[in-house]
Amino acid sequence: MPAGAWPGPKKSRGSGGGGKQRTQASAVIARHIEPAALPPDYSNPFGVSMRTRSLLTVFACLFALSASTGARAQADDYPNRPIRLLVGFPPGGISDVIARTVASKASSILKQNIVVENRPGAGTTIAADTVARSAPDGYTLLLQDTTTHAINASLYPKLPFDTVKSFTPISLVSSSPLMLVVKADSPAKDVKGLIALLASKPGTYAYGSSGNGTIIHLASEMMDRAANVQAVHIPYKGSAPIIQALLSGDVAYAWSSMPPAISQVKAGKLRALAVSTPKRIAAAPDVPTIAEAGVPAAEVILYNGVLGPANLPPAIVKRLNAAFNEAANSDEVKTVYATLGADPVAVTPEQMLAQIEADIPKYGKVVKEVGAKVD
Repeated sequence: MPAGAWPGPKKSRGSGGGGKQRTQASAVIARHIEPAALPPDYSNPFGVSMRTRSLLTVFACLFALSASTGARAQADDYPNRPIRLLVGFPPGGISDVIARTVASKASSILKQNIVVENRPGAGTTIAADTVARSAPDGYTLLLQDTTTHAINASLYPKLPFDTVKSFTPISLVSSSPLMLVVKADSPAKDVKGLIALLASKPGTYAYGSSGNGTIIHLASEMMDRAANVQAVHIPYKGSAPIIQALLSGDVAYAWSSMPPAISQVKAGKLRALAVSTPKRIAAAPDVPTIAEAGVPAAEVILYNGVLGPANLPPAIVKRLNAAFNEAANSDEVKTVYATLGADPVAVTPEQMLAQIEADIPKYGKVVKEVGAKVD
């Protein structure tokens, strides 16, 4: 029977008594529909009888009931086909590795494939916009990071989506530090020494970042401003060129994501001065936090999490949240995270939303103060 069609008085032959329920519902609704008292001078310009208007009301009620039942059935059957997980970064980066690692484990939990798709470009906004415009059925998700939502909310004045309202939070899955590094032969032996070096010649020494408005750029500015020192910003395209610039002496220091930095530290070519997180990390337990080094205002945590488009059904959100939380805490995922310097995170959708809403003004303030503009 087409959606919205009048079911009539006959009992449905379908299983489960659905036709009987609809017929009973129709009778109940019809009994409570009474023609409204109309003023004497009322005219009906469209020639619609009160009986027809009553029937239209019944149709609307039944359609709403049918839609609600269909949504519940869809959630109960979810997922029944592969899920797409979009990543706004190229293959091989830390967010891509995290996405593939957690998606693989979540696939086994949900008993359905989660296919990772890289959609780099425009500071991750291409991937985010694709998900924001997708159907709220749970089959198109986004692996976001702090840049995607917290920073881009201020960095891009005219985003095609709202970083909060256009999405449904599902869960954070990881937190990662940045590492402050200098060349191994640098006179700066610690953060205090680096600050003294920068203060000795304001505006002379340079630092590298992975691009204007990136979290590495903002972390550098947060430290320099908190320490009241000035340095020259040189943006590069990604973390690998930053490391090369450090090794060649083109920049004096840089914050970097963990994998490219820690490998050079272990090789003895770079010196680690601090990590940006509130706690020390297992991959480099002897490296102090930036707060321990005396600059707590420069604390930065790079979060990765999973979101869907706005209006994702609560039942689907609940199922995905449970799957990704279980995946993040699995031994398989923790083993990979350890190589990245990342920690597993498992939170509720409400906690994820609270983190995003706290990070937006935090980084928005720095974007405004620095006057950061996208390349």
